[in-house]
Amino acid sequence: MSDFIDTIEAIELITDRVLWDRPRIFRERTDYFQKYDDLDFFRRFRLTKRSVLFLLTKIESKIEFQEDRNHSIPPINQLLMTLRYYATGNHLLAIGDLGGFSVASCSRIVKRVTEAIVSLRAEFIKFPESEEEQRKVKWDFFKIAKFPNVLGCIDCTHVRIQSPGGDDAEIFRNRKGYMSINVQTISTAQLLVTDVVARWPGSTHDSAIYQNSNRYNKFERGDYGCGYLLGDSGYPLKSHLLTPHVHPITQGQQRFNEAQIKTRNVVERQYGVLKRRFPVLAVGIRLKLKTAVNVILACCILHNFCILNREPEPANEGLLQNLNELIDNGQIHFPLDGVADPIYGFRRDQVTEYFENIDNN
Repeated sequence: MSDFIDTIEAIELITDRVLWDRPRIFRERTDYFQKYDDLDFFRRFRLTKRSVLFLLTKIESKIEFQEDRNHSIPPINQLLMTLRYYATGNHLLAIGDLGGFSVASCSRIVKRVTEAIVSLRAEFIKFPESEEEQRKVKWDFFKIAKFPNVLGCIDCTHVRIQSPGGDDAEIFRNRKGYMSINVQTISTAQLLVTDVVARWPGSTHDSAIYQNSNRYNKFERGDYGCGYLLGDSGYPLKSHLLTPHVHPITQGQQRFNEAQIKTRNVVERQYGVLKRRFPVLAVGIRLKLKTAVNVILACCILHNFCILNREPEPANEGLLQNLNELIDNGQIHFPLDGVADPIYGFRRDQVTEYFENIDNN
């Protein structure tokens, strides 16, 4: 028995020595700007070359290495590798093989670049605060279905993650049985993300996320006057959050529901565009929990960045056969909580009366 143990220890010692003595390998790094034309570049990185260079100017100082020791990776290579991860959701090994990086380097780079992009949150994710901004947002929503005073449409979507481990891991398992983060966003008529909350486990109800958010507190304080949000029946009816009539009877209630659903559809479209642009949100994020949360925030920031820079929406082109199914799988509609307090129905009744009298034409 002792001879067997000695043999195993000898084998382990030889293996450790081989790994320790393994020479460092510097892989060839591809120049994607030269390798791909504009179309192929956009298909692979989801941003045009012009936008990638503009984004690089925003974060270069945060991701470049101070010294060029140990064959350090240039900022542009770091950014492109991270964008490629967002665009595919592949294992880091596959991403590293394409870029000429080790898995360890890929892991550090994705974390580093993602944090740099998240630092741009205040610049690219803004809720309309001034009267002029609110007036424009309300008008854009009104043009959809004549629904007045709308400042945003709210909903949640689930982003699959790997199990975070620990005693509380099961709270991340949602109603469909997989681990996820329940992400809440507010959308404009142009599909911009004006507010995002990406820290709640998948088992958390949509309404609980909203009622524990800073945006809810601001609406409750009356910071936005007569403006309000539109949500589905999974949310509680509030003076600042209008949900559909559960059992519409009158013509006004039916018109209210039709206009509310048609207007609220923008947030559903937002999730479709967001997850088609960055399929990592549809496929799932296989990173540590904190980094996964930052990836979600970074994708929302880049989504706004693309809209503001008039980037085209990428087509799936069959790269992911079940992408639409994966997107739909993130939409988990919770049942109605129950009848809302009548005091909160006053604002909805006012708007319903407006639709009762509005000219259909």
